[in-house]
Amino acid sequence: AIVMFRVLCFVISVGLCAPQGNRDLHGKSLSFQEQTDTGYAILYPENPLNLDAFTLCLRVSAEPPGDYDMILFSYFGDRVDQLNLWRKQDGNVSLYIASNNDDVSFSLPQISTFGTQLCVTWESSSGTTAFWVDGKMSVRKTYRQHQKVHPGGTVILGQDQDLQGGGFDASQSFVGEVTNVNLWDYVLPNESIIQLDRAGNVIDWKSVKYEIAGDVKIFQN
Repeated sequence: AIVMFRVLCFVISVGLCAPQGNRDLHGKSLSFQEQTDTGYAILYPENPLNLDAFTLCLRVSAEPPGDYDMILFSYFGDRVDQLNLWRKQDGNVSLYIASNNDDVSFSLPQISTFGTQLCVTWESSSGTTAFWVDGKMSVRKTYRQHQKVHPGGTVILGQDQDLQGGGFDASQSFVGEVTNVNLWDYVLPNESIIQLDRAGNVIDWKSVKYEIAGDVKIFQN
């Protein structure tokens, strides 16, 4: 019955279901310690991801790149990657919006095993996209102008979704620790990204409901 409930939630919309998850990640990190297709976390946003602009921030710790691409954030719905963030095997970081194959890639300082604060901003009307690493902004690029991130999908940490809520590939799974995942439905002012002094209004790490599957450990920061 629980499995059927989750499937119905994925098919209809995460926002229409009442998740039976936890709600206490404040001051905590999720640890994914090996490649697997069974370990992941589902996040249930406060509001639907119906976005024509956003700021996504997360603090991530990982070893240097290997010979594979590694997912950092997966939001999948309507049969496409609505908002995906990847570290590629060459060390670049790529963003996908409402597309499975059209990405924008940035050469950034490497994610550190000691922790890196990573943010990305995007705005539909101009397509302006930029990354922030530990409070410093990258060059700006134009990407997916006049597109939109659509609601009704599923947010997962630790795995890339080829199907909504599933279709995982262990070779693309996240290995490392992640914390302080926050998402806003607008582009934060520069000073707010530098200070990160406010909680996300779509995903707020301090209060977001979540569920854990597989061998994912929770540690105090």
